[in-house]
Amino acid sequence: MNTMAQRLAGKPPAQAVRERVKRDVALEREKSGRVPGLAVVQVGDDPASSIYVKRKHEAALALGIQSFEHRPSAAISTEALLELVDRLNDDAAVHGILVQMPLPPHLDARSLVERINPAKDVDGLTRVSQGALMRNQPGLRPCTAIGIMDLLSFYEVPISGRRAVVVGRSALVGLPVAVMLMQQNATVTIVHSRTVEPAPIAAQADLLVVAAGQPALVTADWIKKGAVVVDVGINRREGGLAGDVDAAAEARARAFTPVPGGVGPMTIAELMRNTWLAFSHQVHGQYE
Repeated sequence: MNTMAQRLAGKPPAQAVRERVKRDVALEREKSGRVPGLAVVQVGDDPASSIYVKRKHEAALALGIQSFEHRPSAAISTEALLELVDRLNDDAAVHGILVQMPLPPHLDARSLVERINPAKDVDGLTRVSQGALMRNQPGLRPCTAIGIMDLLSFYEVPISGRRAVVVGRSALVGLPVAVMLMQQNATVTIVHSRTVEPAPIAAQADLLVVAAGQPALVTADWIKKGAVVVDVGINRREGGLAGDVDAAAEARARAFTPVPGGVGPMTIAELMRNTWLAFSHQVHGQYE
């Protein structure tokens, strides 16, 4: 690895986000006695999901946010789960709702996401939230995507006028981060599974964001020397966690996010921020 490359660790910017949320929540509690509430719905007992839900619960409590956990059986029907979402939509103590993915295959994930009141859509995945993103209007943004943008801002990575390539086109990361980069005046290309000869396209990027879900997909020939590389991949391999970027390829970068410890810490921090923003919008009529 190039010892001169800057490691864009996620912990410092994530801590900055958390501290701001903790301060805002404490001030609100002091003024009105009210605090944000986050409801997380985990269907079944998938071990990886259980770990993520526990981390979200602990993060919420640490920041003064109420945490409500719902753990229906994996055998629950889509109709029963929709009824649970409806109850959470109507619960004034709940300001944010998150349905933990993945869901068992018999459940209709799309209809469940769309059933969430957009004002409580802390994952930023409803049509209303994504429409607000596309039109650059205030709203709740997908947590990992906005986390990437906040990480780049924290480390003062230039975006305006730069050429950016995003590898991956998911609604959770690839598409929203591409839109946000364009809104900050980058020239953006999206590379995906049907792209012919992706490496030469990626190698033109000043900023390369990789969210493909394939370990070591991006090799050195994908990276322009001196580029900034954001690796969103979290892949479990025999030797531990690995990103979507081959570790040896990082030598070409000017700066890169490590895996683990790069983008990962930002996601839960941004979920906490989205919960605060959802509360602020519902109680005060504005995202702040």
